[in-house]
Amino acid sequence: MGSTIGKSFDGQWLLFLFGLLMIVIALLMLREPHDQIKKFVPLTKDSMTAVAPRLAVFGSGAGLLAGFFGIGGGFLVVPGLVAGARLPLLAAIGSSLVSVFAFGLTTAASYALSGLIDWRLVVMFVSGGIAGSFFGGRIAVRLAKQKRALSVVFAVTVAGVGVYVVVRSLVG
Repeated sequence: MGSTIGKSFDGQWLLFLFGLLMIVIALLMLREPHDQIKKFVPLTKDSMTAVAPRLAVFGSGAGLLAGFFGIGGGFLVVPGLVAGARLPLLAAIGSSLVSVFAFGLTTAASYALSGLIDWRLVVMFVSGGIAGSFFGGRIAVRLAKQKRALSVVFAVTVAGVGVYVVVRSLVG
C-alpha cells in the first residue's frame, strides 16, 4: 500500500519528506531512555496480549513508510523494535534485518513491476551494502559495550544522512 501511494509523489518531494523523517527518527533515538521503561519481554503465549498489539502497530507503520519511501526501512524498524518490543538496540539492529529484507523485497517487486528500477545501480548498491554491513556489524558489537554509544552513533548517522537528503532535495 505504501509503495502504491509513494509512486504518485514527485521524487524531489518524496526525498524531502524522507530526509525530514530521518531527522525526526534520529532525534527520537537521541533522547535519554526513561527509567520507567520496561525491559524486554519475549513474545510468548503469556505476553502475547501485551506485546503483539504494540508490535503490530510499529510493524505496520514501518512497513507502510518503507513502501511509501521505497526503502528497506531499517532506520524505522530499529526504533520500532526498541519501542514496541523493548529490545536492546544491538538485538533490534540484528532483528531488523529480517524485516528490512521483507520490506525491501516487497517494495522492490512493486517498483520492478512498474519498470522503475535501474538494475545496474541495484547491483552496485547491494555489493556496497554487503561490504558495509560486514564492517558495520563489527563496529556495532564494539560500540554496544559502551552505554548509549551505539544509540548516539546510529542517531547521528541517520540525522547526517537525513540532512544531506533534505538539502539534496531542495537543491536538486
